[in-house]
Amino acid sequence: MGNIYLFSLIAGLASALVLIPFTSRKTNKNEEKKSKIGVMLIGIALIIIFIFTFYYVTNLDRNFTSLWGLAIPVTLLGTILASGKERLLKGALFLGSLVFGAVLLSAFVFNANEKYEVAKMTEKVEIETFSESETPASVPPKFARNKMKKAFGQVPNTSYYELGNLQIQKVNGEYVYIAPVEFSGFFKWLNGDNTPGYFTISATDSSDNPKFMKAEMEYTPSSYLHKNLERHIRMKYPHHIFYGDVQLEIDDDGKPFYIRSYGQFISARNGFDVKGIVMVDPKTGETNDFPLAEIPEFIDSAVSPEVVSLHNSYFGNYIHGFWNSKFGKKDVKLPSDEGTVANVSPIFDENGDMFYFTDFTSPKENVDSMLGYSLTNARTGEATYYTGNLEQSYMDSQGALQIIEKKFIEKKWKGQMPVLYNFYGEASWLTPVLDSNGFLQNYFIVSAANPEISVYANTPNEALRLYKTALQRGGSTVDGSSKAEEKEISGTVIRVYKEKVGDFTTITFLLNNKQSYVISSETNPLAIYLQEGDKVDIRYLDTGEFFLPAKEILIEGLE
Repeated sequence: MGNIYLFSLIAGLASALVLIPFTSRKTNKNEEKKSKIGVMLIGIALIIIFIFTFYYVTNLDRNFTSLWGLAIPVTLLGTILASGKERLLKGALFLGSLVFGAVLLSAFVFNANEKYEVAKMTEKVEIETFSESETPASVPPKFARNKMKKAFGQVPNTSYYELGNLQIQKVNGEYVYIAPVEFSGFFKWLNGDNTPGYFTISATDSSDNPKFMKAEMEYTPSSYLHKNLERHIRMKYPHHIFYGDVQLEIDDDGKPFYIRSYGQFISARNGFDVKGIVMVDPKTGETNDFPLAEIPEFIDSAVSPEVVSLHNSYFGNYIHGFWNSKFGKKDVKLPSDEGTVANVSPIFDENGDMFYFTDFTSPKENVDSMLGYSLTNARTGEATYYTGNLEQSYMDSQGALQIIEKKFIEKKWKGQMPVLYNFYGEASWLTPVLDSNGFLQNYFIVSAANPEISVYANTPNEALRLYKTALQRGGSTVDGSSKAEEKEISGTVIRVYKEKVGDFTTITFLLNNKQSYVISSETNPLAIYLQEGDKVDIRYLDTGEFFLPAKEILIEGLE
């Protein structure tokens, strides 16, 4: 607390020296001297109290440049109250503070190019093919949050608390949502003293149930006075520049920590460039400062989603400066606002690294064509922009959501958290579909290049299986850029299952090697005659799935 007292005292003394006139036309010098001293003491006290209260309540950084808003009215009033040469001096101070304020307020016009350079991304064409043997973290946060609320009875003294912000994380190799239990008001904080723990639920299995984990926390976002987490961080780091909300991170032992991203202004207290995190033990209040290169291994999202969203805006808008972003808009691309947190969606790659996904669209109205998409590493802040196949026109996330809304218009179901994946070499939108109450109904996959190719199912893996068949029917690139190896095998059919799908039949069969395969009659018409005991030669993709996609089948006796 000592720093804020000193800061307030110095600012108060400086303000009082500017406000109190030292020259006067009064002839009674003794009365004048007493009056000056009295007014100065009262002025100093009031200004110190005002500054202390303002910085304590707002948690603003305590760099002296943050006083510019106070400097203008103080120097103006000091100029008015002064006379003679003193007025000239204080008038100069007023003009200086006015110029400084103008520089700060107009900085966004002049530092647009610097912002773009900070947010500039590596550019590529397509993302790597998604591993078909893995399940994407596709449980929508709204659904997970609803489940946690229904399980809130697990919390002791339930009436004191409410559910905090939801966040996805990898813990012990599993993708989970976590949400802290927070105080529901000031008087509940007075009575409760500390929060009891947090909830966790799978981010890949929609049938999983929330688990309440006990972990007492005193320094939280919903605590008050000196126990308020953001105030506690500010007291420890008065000069740091923070951006974004505090986030809860769990280590592999289940111990919770709060983190917050810090960095520096681009210029003139405007813009932001992330440099590291502050980490707090919410039970003891112990704090640590880590640059991005040295953050602990268990932390997945050192760069807050708010920072990523801000940099996406810099990258999309300021490619040719500020004025172009407002008028000509040459090469301008707007980041989507369909993300699940701060307009971005967190996803994980096959190595378990967390990224923030955002698609970009045209600034023109009524255009749902995607110009590209970005993936930002949540630990390092390094970002890559993917243009997609320039020979194809990709539908953006808003277009995918509109297709879902029309598909289920009678049921009033809507999509949430659309993310672009590369399934079987096809750029595809995977979107969970929720009903009006926020409960998960199915998973919808639609091709970004061919919106007429779409499927939905109860699980992501089932939707992938149907999507693979739909791509085969549509003659798409199911065997295009997929990283699965193409193989051939001969064997005897021991089981066959046929399913009518639209105008064609999907044939699933089991060979004597105990491996199952699937093929569509659209691309292999003779496959509808397949029966048990047939000897076959097949060409297939070794995707690692339970049902491997067959590209071609030759049935002995039917060639």
